Amino acid sequence: MSLTSGLTLKELAAEIGAELTGDESVIIHSANTLEDAGPGQVSFLANPKYVKQLETTRASAVVVNAGVKTTVGNILRAKDPYYAFTKAVVRLHGYRRLPIKGIHPSAYIDPTAAIGEGTIVFPGVYVGPGTKIGRDCVLHPNVVIYEDVVIGDRVIIHACACIGQDGFGFATHAGMQHKIPQIATVIIEDDVEVGACTCIDRGALANTVIGKGSKLSNLIAFGHGSTLGEHSLLVGQVGIAGSVKIGHHVTMAGQVGVAGHLHIGNNVVIAAQSGIMEDLPEQGIYIGAPAMPALQARRVYSIFTQLPELLKRVKDLESKVEELGTEDDDETPGED
Repeated sequence: MSLTSGLTLKELAAEIGAELTGDESVIIHSANTLEDAGPGQVSFLANPKYVKQLETTRASAVVVNAGVKTTVGNILRAKDPYYAFTKAVVRLHGYRRLPIKGIHPSAYIDPTAAIGEGTIVFPGVYVGPGTKIGRDCVLHPNVVIYEDVVIGDRVIIHACACIGQDGFGFATHAGMQHKIPQIATVIIEDDVEVGACTCIDRGALANTVIGKGSKLSNLIAFGHGSTLGEHSLLVGQVGIAGSVKIGHHVTMAGQVGVAGHLHIGNNVVIAAQSGIMEDLPEQGIYIGAPAMPALQARRVYSIFTQLPELLKRVKDLESKVEELGTEDDDETPGED
């Protein structure tokens, strides 16, 4: 990434919408972590409980939450420090410059496919018949897009992703698996990003849809006929079975698994390695396998870690009960 010639802290504060406390004339030329930053660099502190790290960083300025109280160094206060720091990185470094423009000669684009103006297609990409790709998209090396897929504008698809392959649909009859034709397609709306080696199945009957602005990380399996609402986040190795309906602004952390034909509401957050086996209502944080509301899960797992001790106590109590029962059996009635 290229670097700018530098900005004064006053200029940078204006660019990212932050309130500056400190020397507004300091020149900032790049961004780095709190631990590794040095003079001329800006960093950020997202969690106020780590505010003591401000005392040891060598960064020339730090972006912090608006509520952080500190007099250490040059401070840029923002309501959303992570977003403000993101704007700073974009302003100072810009996005990675792609090494090619247009369609590389080694890519195969079917003559019946349509690709919008400004779209970049890297070597080894395959685009099948009847597929439509919008404007200003980027298809990185070895992306495979099957026939009749529809992709919107400004979509980024990273290396080796596969879009529109057959969904996993088989009918078992007489001990054999019979393939079910997957006759629908995949629709990817505007401003979606798809990670490397992610696979999005085409629908069996209903289309598979990835909603506008959603971001999918690497190694995700997205099942046939499932839909993902707008501006959702799926982290690496998430697995979505077929015919799942997912709302907007949903976040699934790494290795979440979702069973088929379920409904997940809007604004749901699911913790890493959780297993979704029933519908989830709108909003809320869910943890575990099977997933449960976060408050309940914390109680369950706090008890779970004590199970060996609880088992020992139960066995001790059982032994004592048996001893008491033996004593009662040994007693004989007194004679008159």
